Amino acid sequence: MTHSTPNLKRSSLFTAIALGSALLMSPYSNAAGLLKPSNAGYEELKIKEHHVDVVIEDMYATTTVEQVFHNPNANDLEAIYSFPVPDKAAVGEFSYWIDGQPVTGEVVEKQRARQIYEQEKQKGNETAIVEKDQYKTFDISVFPVKANQEVKIKLVYLQNTQTDTGIGRYVYPLEDGGVDEQKLSFWDRNETVNEKFSFDVKLRTSYPVDGLRMPKHPNASFQQLNAYEWQASLINSANIHNQQQLDIEQAEMSEQTETESTVTNSKSAVMTLDKDILLYWRHAENLPASVDMLAYKEVNSSKGTYKLTLTPGNDLPVMTQGRDWVFVLDISGSMHGKFSSLIEGIRSGLTQLNPNDRFKIILFNNQAQSFTQGYLPADQQTIKDTLQRLDQVQPNSGTNLYAGLKTGINQLDADRSTAVVLVTDGVANVGTTEKSKFLDLLEQHDARLFTFIMGNSANRPLLEEMTRVSNGFALQISNSDDISGQLQIAKGKMAHASMRDIQIEIDGVRSKELVKPRLANTLYHGQQMTLFGHYYKPGKAEVKLTGTINGEKKTYKTSFNLPDVATDNPELERLWAYAAIEELQAEMDYLGSDKDAEQAIVDTAVEYGLVTDYTSMIVVRDEVFKAINIERSNLKRVEKEQTARENRAQQTITAQQNRVDTQQPMFVDQSQDQANQSQVRPSVSSTRSGSGGGAVSPWLVIFIAVVITLVQMRRFKR
Repeated sequence: MTHSTPNLKRSSLFTAIALGSALLMSPYSNAAGLLKPSNAGYEELKIKEHHVDVVIEDMYATTTVEQVFHNPNANDLEAIYSFPVPDKAAVGEFSYWIDGQPVTGEVVEKQRARQIYEQEKQKGNETAIVEKDQYKTFDISVFPVKANQEVKIKLVYLQNTQTDTGIGRYVYPLEDGGVDEQKLSFWDRNETVNEKFSFDVKLRTSYPVDGLRMPKHPNASFQQLNAYEWQASLINSANIHNQQQLDIEQAEMSEQTETESTVTNSKSAVMTLDKDILLYWRHAENLPASVDMLAYKEVNSSKGTYKLTLTPGNDLPVMTQGRDWVFVLDISGSMHGKFSSLIEGIRSGLTQLNPNDRFKIILFNNQAQSFTQGYLPADQQTIKDTLQRLDQVQPNSGTNLYAGLKTGINQLDADRSTAVVLVTDGVANVGTTEKSKFLDLLEQHDARLFTFIMGNSANRPLLEEMTRVSNGFALQISNSDDISGQLQIAKGKMAHASMRDIQIEIDGVRSKELVKPRLANTLYHGQQMTLFGHYYKPGKAEVKLTGTINGEKKTYKTSFNLPDVATDNPELERLWAYAAIEELQAEMDYLGSDKDAEQAIVDTAVEYGLVTDYTSMIVVRDEVFKAINIERSNLKRVEKEQTARENRAQQTITAQQNRVDTQQPMFVDQSQDQANQSQVRPSVSSTRSGSGGGAVSPWLVIFIAVVITLVQMRRFKR
């Protein structure tokens, strides 16, 4: 058999790309997928189809996931699908197809939902349940998946979205954090989609966007539909790789039969659910600081719900004095698959320090150690030498988070401003683990905690509350993130003064049950603030924000109108309920268990149809719902939300259509002669390469991978 020279070159190139990409991939991965007991003797269930549809509009995202499972065995089985809990996700809709028709679930108390599921399962009846395993995973159980047949399910969840320094970020989490040792030891996981996979996002925003990116999915396609709408679709990278491999095989085996070629091509549909899908969008520069509002109130309803989004201006001054930086790094075993991302982030952070800054590094697993033996000067040679030593560290053992944090904040210099940068997945399992102990420790020291939360199954409730107590900020980090872009955003916050001691007041109407984020005591450069509330009378309202910047008190205020009727966004009710539940849960975590607070969470979750730590969503046949006296209230809410989404999709978006402070700008530029001149909101400069924070070009990554691989191939030949 003969081979042409171009085919040989192409084969070598594709092989180099494949091997080079493997060098860059994490060696350790747990992913979303179907679970099977490790010692089970049957063939694992299959994920035939996985389709994701995301709509980001009015600063919240609606994610719809449809899946089809197949049972290749000769007996009926239960399907258990597990996936990481998305950040701030409110699961409010779950449907299971029975007799070819979707049946929508209802929310009940968690123990009762499990009891109903087991009873129906014992009877051999169709049933399904969605349960939340604390901050770690959502688990969907479906019974039965009949022998050699398939079932279909749909899950819908809502998330509030915000931009940070003009950058929006959406994550579809697929990488399990690898922190639940009990689950990992008991379950095997099938994370492969065998036939059809799709991922589509529609971004609808009344503020102009100048670019979208998926940093770890360079084959994604983007389309601008009009001035205020974008479409992003993920082309399965496995398809492209398999097609390239198919081309090579066909070139090398020209006598292959048409049937064999068809069989090989059918493999190209395989997709593995082992990598987060992350989308960035970047707003245009020089947009005005603003207040945007959404409201929902039905006709003749006595209560409405509103959402305010405050986007401050660029008036936080730059800090020029030298600072101390304490990096507290998690090197426990659960960080194994995330450590390369951690090192890359630290590398970007250290190289951007000022020459008069100092830094030290604390490492912790079962115990804590001072890696740098005190502070080091932030000169380039010292940083280079430190990073070379840090590259040799191998994560292992448990997570003594308390020891690491305590070592990091001990012996701070009172004469210098200090920032403590904590990088961890936050699953404390060695030494002190009580949440109250961490909060007490931070309250005793005057140091801001900047937390980088690694992975999807991190203990976000603990880490975010620690951050709030120290008046710091937290950033969620995925292995699919633009690490340098995230560090650029973080650097802006660390380099600017913050607005502290924030107070929010709403006056002028009967507005109650205002819920603000837990981290709202301090506002940093580029951050937005979102507030949810109820109102009982339409009309004019005034919002006032007060805080201090470098000891000077600042006041910002404007007015807006709450409508008598507004029916476009019924999802606001669930988003308010989720924020209220999150506030109750945080108070219990801090003050201890409270039966009244737990009951309040259950009551709110049942009323608004939300899956929580104390409630689950159950699906049974309609006649069973009736027999066990479960009202179909969530079904009615789902139908209302579906109709509203369809109506919104037909509406034309106009510029700044939700802004309510145009007549009286809340954030005023005092340097302007004209009255009521809005400040400009902070943004990442568009002169940086690529949108979304300026990560290294994916083509450069491939080029580097190819070069490394070719060098290794030459060494192998020698």
